[in-house]
Amino acid sequence: MQRLHRTVLALAKLIAVLGGSVLTVLILIICISILGRATNSVLHSDLVMGIAPGFAQGLIDAGIGAIRGDFELVEAGMAFCIFAFLPFCQITGGHASVDIVTNFLPRPTQKALIFLGEALFAVALVIIAVQLDSGMERKIRSGETTLLLQFPVWWSYAASLIGAVAAAAAGVYMALIRGYELLTGRMIVPNAVGADH
Repeated sequence: MQRLHRTVLALAKLIAVLGGSVLTVLILIICISILGRATNSVLHSDLVMGIAPGFAQGLIDAGIGAIRGDFELVEAGMAFCIFAFLPFCQITGGHASVDIVTNFLPRPTQKALIFLGEALFAVALVIIAVQLDSGMERKIRSGETTLLLQFPVWWSYAASLIGAVAAAAAGVYMALIRGYELLTGRMIVPNAVGADH
């Protein structure tokens, strides 16, 4: 059982690292786009056009400015990143929890509530993945594309679906683990290592 958990945790970490890599690229896109937009504004200013109009126009013609479609890239990429982080958060118990009342309950009741929370999370994550798949199918049929880059909208749905399916699988896995722990009294996975408030 521990070997299975280590494998599932390793896969969740891998997806989270992929999400972090995409997030890093998105941050770079935003920074470069902001710098390009600011530089383009300076090049268009009366001062620069008055001092070095040929140089300024040459840089503008070379493409100095915002990255074309930066908002579309960030929108599509962020959806993937959010879903890519969910499996790791689910498996490590990283969701914020408020335990003011439950800390005073008997241990068996606490375990039952933990199982109930995991089961509800699993149901929600499965519903999200199913609805995302349904939405992706509608976008494929519609042939809708983004405004500037003209890439099919369903691509971002497909990328997000990878993380959503992984999150749903992690949710179901954790619900099963917590159910097993509740029934046997054994501890397979330590309780929340995440944020307690």
